[in-house]
Amino acid sequence: MTTPPLDLERRIEDRLPARLRDPIDRIDNAAAAFMERYGIAVLRVTLAVVFIWFGALKVTDRSPVEDLVKDTIYFLPEDTFFVILGVWEIAIGIGLLIPVALRLTLALFWLQMAGTFLSLVILPGRSFQDDSPLLLSVTGEFVIKNLVLIAAGLVIGSTVRKRGAGSGVGAQHPARPPASARGP
Repeated sequence: MTTPPLDLERRIEDRLPARLRDPIDRIDNAAAAFMERYGIAVLRVTLAVVFIWFGALKVTDRSPVEDLVKDTIYFLPEDTFFVILGVWEIAIGIGLLIPVALRLTLALFWLQMAGTFLSLVILPGRSFQDDSPLLLSVTGEFVIKNLVLIAAGLVIGSTVRKRGAGSGVGAQHPARPPASARGP
């Protein structure tokens, strides 16, 4: 005998009278269809806004993380690298908004994301409380939240094989067949 999966929503729905269940199903289906159609595009645009905004703050010398970044990359020319990082982030944002080279944009994104975790290694005293990796400081929380951005990048990256020429916001195209299947 198998135990049924724990699905509280399904259990509640099964107990509802049909006259309530049908309108709830229609609303649920419409909401799910909306999220499926526009979710990835909205994720891409909002991630682009974040990168353009953060990059612009760096380029205009108004970023609140300037000291953190410069202390982390102490082995590079700090002021120059900081501006380059800002331009890099703006480029990522523009690449997400206008995804004509999404693979390249995501490569820049992955490199930038990897770099953000350097402060955990180079500045552990600023990243953790009492030298415990389980006790994050404000700086540590700031860095660790990038795991959410990485997850967003994975979702966006999952679309690169589905994109085609002329794809617009929310457009999905079938995956391109492998080169061996396309012929000479």
